Parts: sequence; structure tokens; C-alpha cells
Amino acid sequence: MPENVQKSYSLSLLKGTSPTPVIDHFGENWMSRWVVDGMNVIGQRPDGWWRDRPGAMRRLADELAGFAAGSGDPVAVVFDGRPFDLEASGVVVSFAPARGPDAADDEIARRVAADPEPGTLTVVTSDRRLAERVREHGAEVVSSGAFRRLLDNP
Repeated sequence: MPENVQKSYSLSLLKGTSPTPVIDHFGENWMSRWVVDGMNVIGQRPDGWWRDRPGAMRRLADELAGFAAGSGDPVAVVFDGRPFDLEASGVVVSFAPARGPDAADDEIARRVAADPEPGTLTVVTSDRRLAERVREHGAEVVSSGAFRRLLDNP
């Protein structure tokens, strides 16, 4: 990374993984675009989230808004389940269009495969199959646990 570029967030990654820095077409900033497997990250904290799934989704969206503001990186999150009105500043929040097991994983994989620059994407998941699918297209992967720790300790 060039000497004159600094990021306000740091991330300890698993050996062999790192966000892919790219030149932002709107300036000289280096950035990664993040796609978060929402329920996978929520599941990293056994705090009773299953009793209030919409509340857990709102909390994660708010945390992702803080991450986006602090890092300057674009962030998108994909959730499983019935859609409801959920907005977070600086975060593209969406729900998998299909229902059932792996619906969000399939949507994330589809988005990565369709992206014109998948090498600029960092997917947050601990789902091994999803990680394989997105790496095939050139995306980086950060485990949900590592990302959860980042959110908990900015």
C-alpha cells in the first residue's frame, strides 16, 4: 500500500487472507468492498439473538454503519428471512430473494459472480462452501468470527 494512504480501521486476518486494496475511482483512496453474510456474523455472538431476529439484524446493521463510517469502505449485508424495513447509514441492506437453507449464501455467491470486479470484494462468512464459491471468482474471504471481533473492538 502506498505510504501516503492510511486507513482508520485495521483487521487481523487469518493467515493467507487480506482485504484486496483497489484504487477508488473517485479519488486516490484504497478500499475494499465488503459483502457480509448477516446471519453468519450474528450467530457468532450467542446472546439470545434467536429470540428477536429482527432486533439482532438491526443491531448488526447499526454496527456495520459504524464500520463503514470508520473505514470508508462500502458495505453490503445480506440476511436470510422475511424482509422488513431496515436501513443503516452507509450500508446496503438486503434480504435473500429466495427462502430456505443457504438462501443468503446463494445470493451472495450470485452477486460476487455477477460483479465486474470481484477481486475488490471481501466476503465475510464462516460458511466453508460459500467461501469456496466466492474465492473461485477472485473475492477475498474473512471469517465471521474475525469480523465479529473487529466490530467488538474497533
